[in-house]
Amino acid sequence: MISYKKAISLINKNSIRLPSKNIFIEKALYKICAKDVLSQSKYPSFNNSAFDGFAFTSRETKGLNSKKTKKFRILKTIAAGDNPKINKYKKNSTVEIMTGALIPKQFDTILPIEKVKYFPSKKKPTHIILDRGLKKFEYVRFGGEDYKPGNLVVKKGEQVQPNHLITLAALGIKKISVKKIPKIIFFGTGNEIIDYRKKNIPLWKVRNSNNLYFSAFGKSLNLEVIDSGVIKDNEPYKLKKALQKTIRSDIDLFVTSGAISAGKFDFIPKFIRQFGFQNKFKGVKIKPGRPIMLSKFKKKLFFGLPGNPISMVAGFRFFIYPLIRNMLGMNKEKTFKAKLLSKYSKRKDFTHFLRCSFTVTKKGSCELKILKGQQSNKLKALTEANCWGIFESGKAKFKAGDFIECLPLIPSS
Repeated sequence: MISYKKAISLINKNSIRLPSKNIFIEKALYKICAKDVLSQSKYPSFNNSAFDGFAFTSRETKGLNSKKTKKFRILKTIAAGDNPKINKYKKNSTVEIMTGALIPKQFDTILPIEKVKYFPSKKKPTHIILDRGLKKFEYVRFGGEDYKPGNLVVKKGEQVQPNHLITLAALGIKKISVKKIPKIIFFGTGNEIIDYRKKNIPLWKVRNSNNLYFSAFGKSLNLEVIDSGVIKDNEPYKLKKALQKTIRSDIDLFVTSGAISAGKFDFIPKFIRQFGFQNKFKGVKIKPGRPIMLSKFKKKLFFGLPGNPISMVAGFRFFIYPLIRNMLGMNKEKTFKAKLLSKYSKRKDFTHFLRCSFTVTKKGSCELKILKGQQSNKLKALTEANCWGIFESGKAKFKAGDFIECLPLIPSS
């Protein structure tokens, strides 16, 4: 058996990089950006008004006060989207301007509507009276103050979110390069597995929950998952047929759960070797999920996960998900730390992944509670958990107050 750290190193070494393609941004949501997206223009693209009000030339207001006022003739009203051109500008003029409207080149400052004095009346004004000087560029939004050409918009390896799309559209970026969505085929194994939807299930049978979980988890991460059902212990030929299809297809990753240990009906490791897959590791010093295996055939990867539900879940979270991130060119997932509320002991050379409850106290302290029922066949702790506590190798005893590395139960991307 190898350490978890060594297993991750081998996963990264044997990972395959997925191709990329240019697509329209409206189809890019939740896909992974294949290269940095840079702004090709400035934003805002022009100087515009931050308020509804009136535009003035600041130098024409110099020296004005309550005793020395001046009238400014209203030339026109400019709404957002209007052509701001002024054909015949005369000294001591102003224009009514709305929020977001382009400021005509003759003006350089804005007086908000709340501070305006109309003449002769507010209902039918012809002029605006100013009784104070205005500073240059008051309430002006400058072109390019948010984005300049060459500024980074979306980083390589980042998942495209709705907040990216609004910016890309505003900048006029129509297409971006994204990574191909990983395509995964999944099989459960075992004579005991039966469709969870069936009624009157015999006591010696087990409802199939692994396939549903794997598919749901994959789809939540925008992966393309093919649920191919269950291979019985006496049906290894079905696995052979599926592998032959996989090698000739665009499927990137082949995953099974169960039949990978050393039991009489654990046929997968031997069968995979006979088929030509090169074993990269089998057995990792972790709990749960120790029998996990990774094999490779040319540019196709095979992951064998244990059959116990929690072992399978941990295998996806701590092995397949890091592999997917690597395939997509994403950075390593960041952990967070929380203070352990109770002691915990394990073998020093093993890494344990525990289902935990993470809370933030009123004082802002991050606390970690280990939930009861950590056995790989028990589901309650998984249902109640909101994170994983990672108890790393190199240490056997953890005491209350120790800070533990954690990851969300389900990654957000």
